[in-house]
Amino acid sequence: MDAARKRIWGWYFFDWASQPYNTLLLTFIFGPYVVSVIGDGSAAQAIWGYGIGTAGLIIAVLSPLLGAVADKSGGRMTFIWLFSALYVIGAWGLWFSAPADFNVWLVMLLFCIGLIGMEFATTFTNAMLPDLCPRADLGRISGNGWAFGYMGGIVALVIMLLFLAENDRGVTLLGKAPLLGLDPATREGTRAVGPLTALWFMLFMIPFFLWVKEPRKPDALPIGAALRAAWPELKATLANLPRQPSLFAYLGSSMFYRDALNGMYTFGGIYAAGVLGWSVTNVGIFGILAALTGAIFAWLGGMMDSRMGPKPVIILNVVVLTLVAIAVVFVSRESVFGVPVGPDSTLPDIAFYILGALIGAGGGSLQSSSRTMMVRQAAPGRMTEAFGMYALAGKATSFIAPLSIGVVTDLTGSQQLGVTPLIGLFLIGLFLLLWVKPDGEQA
Repeated sequence: MDAARKRIWGWYFFDWASQPYNTLLLTFIFGPYVVSVIGDGSAAQAIWGYGIGTAGLIIAVLSPLLGAVADKSGGRMTFIWLFSALYVIGAWGLWFSAPADFNVWLVMLLFCIGLIGMEFATTFTNAMLPDLCPRADLGRISGNGWAFGYMGGIVALVIMLLFLAENDRGVTLLGKAPLLGLDPATREGTRAVGPLTALWFMLFMIPFFLWVKEPRKPDALPIGAALRAAWPELKATLANLPRQPSLFAYLGSSMFYRDALNGMYTFGGIYAAGVLGWSVTNVGIFGILAALTGAIFAWLGGMMDSRMGPKPVIILNVVVLTLVAIAVVFVSRESVFGVPVGPDSTLPDIAFYILGALIGAGGGSLQSSSRTMMVRQAAPGRMTEAFGMYALAGKATSFIAPLSIGVVTDLTGSQQLGVTPLIGLFLIGLFLLLWVKPDGEQA
């Protein structure tokens, strides 16, 4: 394998290594576990929303500045090492969430440390995308990376379900006790998701650190000087955004539709556990289905992106996800789309599996094309700063979805009504796409 291909494959491995934080911890294993320990789906959904919303604010404030510093210092890889360490510390710490002495605020603190590490590391690796391939191949490379990452999430989730995560009877999906003598009574099998996620990341980041070499910047500044130079330039860039209508509209659009999508991912497993009474195993199967469709459609969307550009792909997926957000509200254990069902009916489960497949398909393709659209909108010499602003756009209002879900759930006492803010966020994002030029201001 030549150096260029190894660099691309090393970059793919970041998606493979980091995806379990989303798949296992944020959505399908640890989130539902928190619901089961707290015992009140609405209370758990509210607490989860407040914690993740706070982490989002931290990411929003610091991402653009750190991106600008990295552009000035040529030090993306240094930042990736730093935030990788936070990822591992936060994930591993979730082992200490035994039901008998469960401290929800300590658990949320550790979870958010890992989440901050994952999000910041993603900002810096995303900024490497335009250095990997010609502009015409960006969609394909980005789609392949997302698809590879989803496959990593599937493999990690299958390992959890078959060998570690115990159901209400204390056995895994294979009908056996968790491996390594882990105690089902204290949920050690499910809690092992934290160390597994940390070990997975450490193992599969090896190809990234070995194969992805950062080009040396001849005018690179020391970190201190880069920080002093980056801050005034960043302020000027942010002040100038309204005079770049396509970039400004895209950042605004993605701010809302990505917030809504993250809300779907964050609360999908919690919603299913609370509204449908699903076990961790049921939610895990749901996760495999969503991740599989995510991988397939990230790959297909990447091919479409390379042929037609990212904008049509983004519009199509936002429309699909808006319809899914509406449909989710009408699925419960008592009725499906207004049709009453009996307590033993499997129709609510089937309906939610289908909706999960659509969330995975739309989300995988949407995130891949959003990444390539950012490359098209950004100035070539300031790519990390641009992806810092992209992270800011993704996090500046990232508290809206979780906090609004938390508030609406608190006010109504209903998990179903609690997710309705996602519909409005998708629609705002779709509307703002009207002002986005497919190839940015350079077109």
